Amino acid sequence: MKVIGLLGGMSWKSSAEYYRLVNERVRELRGGYHSARAVLYSVDFAEIEAMQAEGRWDDAGRELNKAARGLEAAGADFVVLCTNTMHKVADRLTDGLGIPLLHLADTTAAAIKARDITRVGLLGTGFTMTQPFYRERLAAHGLDVLVPDEKDRETVHRVIYDELVHGVVTGGSRERYREVIARLVEAGAEGVLYGCTEIELLVGPGDSPVPTFPTTRLHAEAAVDHALGEASLPPAV
Repeated sequence: MKVIGLLGGMSWKSSAEYYRLVNERVRELRGGYHSARAVLYSVDFAEIEAMQAEGRWDDAGRELNKAARGLEAAGADFVVLCTNTMHKVADRLTDGLGIPLLHLADTTAAAIKARDITRVGLLGTGFTMTQPFYRERLAAHGLDVLVPDEKDRETVHRVIYDELVHGVVTGGSRERYREVIARLVEAGAEGVLYGCTEIELLVGPGDSPVPTFPTTRLHAEAAVDHALGEASLPPAV
């Protein structure tokens, strides 16, 4: 079994989900007392969040590169970055790194294409929904990506940062997300991508009339499948 390097802390709530999902997948495939061989580097999200807010993405990239090198030194065979948004600095993170990054957008695209879906609605942080780094990566896989309008983007982002990263899950916010999802479907989305690790704490498959793609679960399962030799790394673009 390869050693999975989990680069987390953004937020720790979602990183805990990664750890749970990774180990549940190993148990599912291996049974018995098996659990994942993994190392975790958890950053201080307050520092990263300040860099996001101030647009200091180069600084954030350097911090995550340092963390990834720490995972490599600890024996990780590949890196799993436990956040959608910070894939914005994926190229900086892998600079000089001797082990590969399992890119979340690539695992997500593979799952979407396996369902013969080409047009998806994207929910995530404001950074993920509006900046090109994520949408263009999905588009390079042949996918058409829709995002909510400005008002709905503000709602989705606010719930993530003001509630979900702090472990606050409310029925009211779940209903707001259902309304945003419905509008994406009305706009032509054939599936909905839960493109933030915390979103899966709030909504699930039953909250959407079309197939959903939970990026945290898909990423964690792909990591285990690769670690156990069940699958190769998905094709990058």
